[in-house]
Parts: sequence; C-alpha cells; structure tokens
Amino acid sequence: MQNFGKVAVLMGGFSSERQVSLDSGRAVLAALREKGVDAHAFDPKETPLGGLKTQGFDCAFNILHGIFGEDGTVQGALEALGIRYTGCGVLASAVGMDKYRCKLLWKGLGLPVPDYEVLREDSDFDAVERKLGLPLFVKPANEGSSVGVVKIKEKGRLKNVYRELRQYKGEIIAEKFIGGGEYTCAILGGEALPSVRIIPATEFYDLEAKYERDDTVYLCPSDLSPEDEQLMRELTVRAFEAVGGRGWGRIDFLKDESGRLYLLEANTLPGMTSHSLVPKAAAQAGMDFPQLCIEILKTAYVE
Repeated sequence: MQNFGKVAVLMGGFSSERQVSLDSGRAVLAALREKGVDAHAFDPKETPLGGLKTQGFDCAFNILHGIFGEDGTVQGALEALGIRYTGCGVLASAVGMDKYRCKLLWKGLGLPVPDYEVLREDSDFDAVERKLGLPLFVKPANEGSSVGVVKIKEKGRLKNVYRELRQYKGEIIAEKFIGGGEYTCAILGGEALPSVRIIPATEFYDLEAKYERDDTVYLCPSDLSPEDEQLMRELTVRAFEAVGGRGWGRIDFLKDESGRLYLLEANTLPGMTSHSLVPKAAAQAGMDFPQLCIEILKTAYVE
C-alpha cells in the first residue's frame, strides 16, 4: 500500500456542523488505522493549524464540515503550510459552499437549476411567493447539512422566515419546490458513482433525517431508469467540474413530477458518518468504507 506518511484527520472545527464533523472524523480515523495508515485526530478548535507543521504531519484528510472547513478557509491555510490535503481546493470550496453563486455559475452554463430568488430586506415577499408558488423552500446560502432550511406552506410567511434567517452568513435564498424525488450522486477521482434515492420520513431531507433518524429510506441502486442514471452521472461530472472540483464530492439533485432532473447544490466535503451517502454509493460500486477512505486519501495534493 502507498505510504501516506503521518496523516491528520481534520475534524470538529468551529461551524454549526461540528458534531457531524466529529462523527465523520472518528469513522474515517478508525478506517484509516484499520488499513495501517499512521492517522491521528486533529481538531483546529483545540490546536491551531500551524501545529500540523510542528507535529510533523505530511498530509491532511479534511473532514471539517461547514464554515471554515468547507468554504476555502482551511484549504488556503493548508496551501500556505504546504501540506497535502484531500478534497476540493480554495476556489471550488468557496463556490460550492455558496449556494447562490454556485447556482449562478450552473445557470450560466445552461445546467438545470430550480427557479429561485435572492431575498433582501426590501424584497416584495408576496410577489416572490406568487412567482415561485407554495410550498417553497428558504435557505441560507452558506450553510450545509440543511442548517436553517425552512419549508413554507402558508401564504404570507416568507418575510418573517427571512428575518429569522438573517442570523446566518451570506444571502438568503427562496427556491421553488420540486416534488418528484430527492437524489444524490457522488464523484470520486473524476468518475460518478451510482446514484442514491433519498426518501425521508420527515417533510424533507433535513438535519434530523440526515444524521439522527433511522427511518430515512435510501435506495442504491436508485429507482432511476438506465437513461436517467446515465444523465445524472453526466450532470454530476459537469457540475463538479464547473465549480473546479477535484478529488471527491457529491452533487444533490431534485426530480420533478414530469421526470426532469435539477441540480440542487454541490457538496465539496460530504459526510462520512454511518448515515452518509457517499459510503452507500461506494458500497454499491464494490468499495467498502476503509477502502473508500484510502481512495480519497490517494487524491490528496497541494498546489
């Protein structure tokens, strides 16, 4: 097996997704050690990143979800330190974390995205409701794991929800409801993995459904036709390349009642917990969790 040197599993961090990151990190750490990798937990909340150098680390497996770990910040720091790391680089991480600018990019390239509006204090909220229809979703542009996502079903509620969400960094987006199914497609080393159909028991695939409940149904292989499966994989590669993605990631999709696929968002640092989607897709492709972690680690580099 390739000698990776001393590997830091970057986990925890400062974001609202800290606990998810710790759960992912523990799973990755155990898998790498099982494969004989000299891997160690490293939490930037407890030890400054400069400790990677002073402690002699050669490589970082980044599993810091959310702000700081997933938005280009830690990637820039690792570049400055000259330490190889997994996942997307500075630009792709920043664009992928920003749902608004990611949608702008995809839309400009002619890729299918749901209709949306950026909300501001002076927005005509009634007009937005009429344009997008009800129900609709409202979400912070710079949060992950469905943090802050609200489904609005009642007329006249949009303005109040917007004001509640202003506590979050970045733009607040209202997005058209697409109700034909939720899907995701992972990418590893430039190749798309089998798609996963997500059937939550909750209103939508929220934080609880992702990490806490055991009644969310995952279909892998999914229920897509062979033609739609191929289309989703092609769209995944195009969407990931559009943001400048490298190594591994995930593209989330929605399907409408007529069967049309829409890009929902890019996930440049997917979860790696027992409930997570990339391991499910990898297993369908014949790759167990420890081997998946090794394949991700193989993609580590520094510019």
